[in-house]
Amino acid sequence: MQVQAYGAHAADKPLESLEITRRAPGAHDVQIDIAFCGICHSDLHQVRAEWAGTQYPCVPGHEIVGRVSAVGAHVTSHRVGDLVGVGCIVDSCQHCAECDEGLENYCDGMIGTYNAPTPDAPGWTQGGYAEKIVVHERYVLKVRHPEEQLAAVAPLLCAGITTYSPLRHWNAGPGKKVGVVGIGGLGHMGIKLAHAMGAHVVAFTTSDSKREAARQLGADEVVVSKNADEMAAHAKSFDFILNTVAAPHDLDALLVLLKRDGTMALVGAPATPHPSPNVFNLIMKRRSLAGSMIGGIPETQEMLDFCAEHGIVADIELVRADQINDAYERMLKGDVRYRFVIDNATLAG
Repeated sequence: MQVQAYGAHAADKPLESLEITRRAPGAHDVQIDIAFCGICHSDLHQVRAEWAGTQYPCVPGHEIVGRVSAVGAHVTSHRVGDLVGVGCIVDSCQHCAECDEGLENYCDGMIGTYNAPTPDAPGWTQGGYAEKIVVHERYVLKVRHPEEQLAAVAPLLCAGITTYSPLRHWNAGPGKKVGVVGIGGLGHMGIKLAHAMGAHVVAFTTSDSKREAARQLGADEVVVSKNADEMAAHAKSFDFILNTVAAPHDLDALLVLLKRDGTMALVGAPATPHPSPNVFNLIMKRRSLAGSMIGGIPETQEMLDFCAEHGIVADIELVRADQINDAYERMLKGDVRYRFVIDNATLAG
């Protein structure tokens, strides 16, 4: 079927209205009428070929929420009318150790929601900046938030799981001191989630003007990282630091804030590498520098359920389809609190 979408025909071209082809639902497929789709910084990187391998036309979007409009004959987990979400994964090999453990995000055969190989036309996946999407039921998540919160649920499918997964893996919770570096699309979710998990949350920002905003999100303390005295006051005190910054920066200034056996996990993906950390800041206190990438399907469902239970959604600004290019430019300037979401009803003009 032909559906309206928004995408780019080249790295140096703006996104524009276009038509794409979606497959008819197969036996295990779920067809979703997309209500809202979040705008992730990854979308911009891929559309503008800042990440290798972009295929055009590129229709991005992997923070998808909407309502089921059709299901295949053998679908048992979803029904027409259900509120559902689709995140960064629409397929995987389904038989490796990672898939067997519900860690499809680390499967070597993981298929991303856009710009990944598929037998469907045109040969690569097309994402959520579109009216509809068809996805195997295994990769469709249940949304249990009230419908009026649906737009603000969309960013949970990437920003939410990207921060929830490492917080859970490194056991953020009562009695733990957790740092969240950066107060943006990822960082604001990290603060909310760590607070809801019961950790003592310290937000790190380069801007003094963000102190009150960070506290409103749930931070117990706020540190301006440019202030040497404020940084020194937290030396060797953190159990875990979640670093969401997607630009190269000094990792050593943060590593020295970890306790013995503490870990800093990187979830931001800068276009160029960070400066190499001083290995002595790791070995002298048996500290760890780690990374984490989104989450598997079971954990993503767990995250959505946790957020529904605790009333957690993203702080968003809703935009029309014809405002997407402006939203990209504003996102580059950090001019959003904290995530843009597209009203997909505006795709048809």
